Amino acid sequence: MRILLPTDFSKNAWQAIEYALFLFEKIPCQFYVLHAHQVSPSGLVSTINKERDTRLFEITLLEAQEKLNKIINHLNSINKVPGRQFVGLLEPDSLLNAIGRHIIDQDIDYVFMGTQGATGMKEVFLGSNTVRLIRNIENCPVMVVPEQFEFGSYNEILFATDFKHHYKKVEIQPLLEIAKIIRSSIIITHIAMEEALDEEQKQLRKLLGRLLEGVDIRYADIAYYPDIASRIQEWSRDVQVGMITMINCKHGFFSRLLREPVVKRIAFHTEVPFLVLPEIP
Repeated sequence: MRILLPTDFSKNAWQAIEYALFLFEKIPCQFYVLHAHQVSPSGLVSTINKERDTRLFEITLLEAQEKLNKIINHLNSINKVPGRQFVGLLEPDSLLNAIGRHIIDQDIDYVFMGTQGATGMKEVFLGSNTVRLIRNIENCPVMVVPEQFEFGSYNEILFATDFKHHYKKVEIQPLLEIAKIIRSSIIITHIAMEEALDEEQKQLRKLLGRLLEGVDIRYADIAYYPDIASRIQEWSRDVQVGMITMINCKHGFFSRLLREPVVKRIAFHTEVPFLVLPEIP
C-alpha cells in the first residue's frame, strides 16, 4: 500500500497523517510525506526584487526541508510496524501539481488531506486546496480528515449514492479494502430523488451489492432534501458512522455538490473522514 500525505506543517495536516497511520496500523505501507513549496513573487520586475525573491525562496525552502526531515525522523522513531517506510518529498511546485505528479510517479493508492472543518459560524468545509484537489485529481482516492475527528472503533461506513452510476470494481475496490482492514460494515445510503427506483436503478443496486461482497452491507434511504450535504451529515451523525464515502461522478449528485455552495457543508462541515472515490471511465 502506498499512501501520499501532503503537509503544510499544520495541525490539520498532522491529523491526516495520524489518521492514515491509525487506519493502516497493521499494514506495512510506504508513506510519502509531501510538502509543496512555493513562494509568491513580489510582482515587481526589478533586479533587486528578483534577488530578494530568490533569497526568500532559498531560505524558506531550507526551513521546509528541516521541518520535513523532523517529521520523517519522528515517524521513524515511533514506528512499530515491520516493513513500514516513510519518505519525505519536498517539491518547489504548486500543491496540485506536486500531488498529481507523485500519484503517478509513486503509484499512490490513497491521498490523505487534513481539513480544518467548521467551528461555530465559520464555514471552512474542506478548504480551497482540498476542493481543488477533489475536482482535479481523477485517478486516486482522496481521504479528507477533519481536524477534530477523534479516532476510535467505528463499525460502519456510509456510502452515499443515487443508484444512477454504473459502478466498476476498480472504483469500489479502495472502499472495500478499507472496510476489510478496519472490519467495518457499509451502509449503502440511497439519496431518494424519486418515489421509487426504476428498473435500471434496481439493477445498479444489485451490481453494487455484488461488488461489495466480502463485507457486511445494509441499505438505507435518505429522503431527498434540497440541501443534500446537510441531510447526509445529519443522518451520518444520527447513526454514528465513522466515515462517509462517495464516487466523484462528473454528472451525478456529487458533481452538483462540488458546483453548489452546499459542498461547503459536506466537506467543510464533515465531522468524520470523507473518502472520495474517483470515477473510472
